[in-house]
Amino acid sequence: MFNLDINMILLTLPGILIGLTLHEFSHAYVACLLGDPTAKEHGRLTLNPIYHIDLLGFLMLIFFRFGWAKPVPINPNNFTKKKKGYFLVSIAGPLSNILLSIILTIILGIVIKLGVNIAIYEILYFAIFINLVLAVFNLLPIPPLDGSKILLAILPNKFEYKYYQIERYTHIILFVLVYFKVTNKILFPVVYYILNILTNLLNFII
Repeated sequence: MFNLDINMILLTLPGILIGLTLHEFSHAYVACLLGDPTAKEHGRLTLNPIYHIDLLGFLMLIFFRFGWAKPVPINPNNFTKKKKGYFLVSIAGPLSNILLSIILTIILGIVIKLGVNIAIYEILYFAIFINLVLAVFNLLPIPPLDGSKILLAILPNKFEYKYYQIERYTHIILFVLVYFKVTNKILFPVVYYILNILTNLLNFII
């Protein structure tokens, strides 16, 4: 799992930084729009990656392909409709990564037509792929991922207490599932399916 390919690190670094930053900013921005200023008060309503990057999680992501950013603090009690607000804030991160992948695909098409340096092509391709992985991975319904919070917002209130009961143990469960590549069986088929759609978009542009 460990990988010290400097060339690969340099090619994937922009996509990781942009993807993580936009993901966390989107959580903060939607929460603020819905009336919760918590993230803004903690300095998270920014596109500066320094305020979103968790150093250990960032290094883990680069070298072990599994990491994390700083969670955006929110207070659902500030939402007019708590469950709806929780749902929208949770889904904002993954949706922002998918939207960014679409935008980057369009940019990649323009780059190919202009015949720009191959390194730019590779950086854009990896950024698209990384953002799709971030989106799909975070949609898995496993605490503390966004997918579990989306599911919590949909399920009846009686499940909320049980969620918080098991949440303290799920970090270990998630790590085990990732380490033994169980999540890959769900993650990558979905990622490549979306990537295939974006490839059709790319072919249309070029």
